[in-house]
Amino acid sequence: MKKIYSILAVLIIFGMVLNACKKDVNPSLGTQNPFAALYVVKNLYKGSDVQLDPSALGGANLTGGVVISNLIGKNFPNGGLIIQNANRGQIRGILIELGDAAIPFVPGDSLVVDVTGGTLTKVGNSLHLKGLSLASIKKISSNNVLTPRTVALGALAADFGLYENTLLKLTADTKPLPLTGETYAGNKFLDDGSSSIALYTQADALFAGNSLPASATYTVIPVYGNETGGYGSVQQVRIRTEADVENASGPIYPNWPESFESPDATFKPSYNMNTTAVPDNNVELKTGSWKLFQSILANTAGRDRINAPGAQAIRMQQNLSVPAFVQMNFDLQNGASKVTLWHGAYYTDAISTFRLEYSTDGGTTWLAAGADVKCASGGSKQETFLLNIKGKVRFRVNKLGLGTTSVPNILNGRMSVEDIAIYSN
Repeated sequence: MKKIYSILAVLIIFGMVLNACKKDVNPSLGTQNPFAALYVVKNLYKGSDVQLDPSALGGANLTGGVVISNLIGKNFPNGGLIIQNANRGQIRGILIELGDAAIPFVPGDSLVVDVTGGTLTKVGNSLHLKGLSLASIKKISSNNVLTPRTVALGALAADFGLYENTLLKLTADTKPLPLTGETYAGNKFLDDGSSSIALYTQADALFAGNSLPASATYTVIPVYGNETGGYGSVQQVRIRTEADVENASGPIYPNWPESFESPDATFKPSYNMNTTAVPDNNVELKTGSWKLFQSILANTAGRDRINAPGAQAIRMQQNLSVPAFVQMNFDLQNGASKVTLWHGAYYTDAISTFRLEYSTDGGTTWLAAGADVKCASGGSKQETFLLNIKGKVRFRVNKLGLGTTSVPNILNGRMSVEDIAIYSN
């Protein structure tokens, strides 16, 4: 994306230099920006078709983005080019209809599109840009890397239109559990405990006949589709090729993920408690009894890193020289093939470091389940740990006791933990 804006900036500056060589017949008139971000273009649609020209876009006639679609897997309708860009924190994508034209662009190509003469229209609920030809599209660069945004399905369901035609990553189970030999073809439903959505695969997709995993991490494009493979009004996610599927595992345990929604945050308001209701920091949560040592149930919107549609998360104490724990007091019986959890620094606090640990002897000894992790800053991130643990097992999040924050040498702020999911083996 940076390459697009750098080149556009050069073009704009070049144009300004040329204009400076001409007589300024009206000094009060400035040079208009010819580029409109995708969120600006999409916001023009108010329920009826919009003809695009510079007058509709405040003088702009160009938009652009990085290609995220890939028709090679045959899982999207032919003639559709999907691009995505980010501007001022607004990430948007759009589908450009090109009819029967052979699309020469591949994922990672940065494009500039002259939208003059194009039309914003809807097919069902799916917003399209149509009426353009390949001559309106210029490739600026190739091999640009776009990192998919990781989202919970609850957040996707709450604002599907915001995520439409953008590249996302989600971890979910197939519900119901796939039968032996069940394939991708058709509608399969993904569920991560916060919501569910249809994973749609066209009958002639190259991977349609491949076996469907019980659980996996998927790189997807959300679209409004229909039951026959076209575009329409049904919320779906689609993968481009089977390379968009990773971290396949056994199914999530029943009643998981642990979302820390109950009891109310007022039940455990102090980081270190030993009361009749909360003996030695032990709290009965949805999945069982947990020890929340130097940790509280927290619900401060915009500060605690809470996944929609939830209202609570864990907040772990800062500046400690001893570990803080969010620890299971019970075993799961069928091992673990994967653990996922969300983490992030509280509000504007310094980041901190944690370690996922497991015990196979009832909590007597604890082993690292992976490398130490620095928590996300300025938001939240989902972490995935791939495992092969057999038999009884329990887990804990160990926030390391690094001492009082002293930038840049010691970073040990408060940390949010949310939606811990454990998958059987």
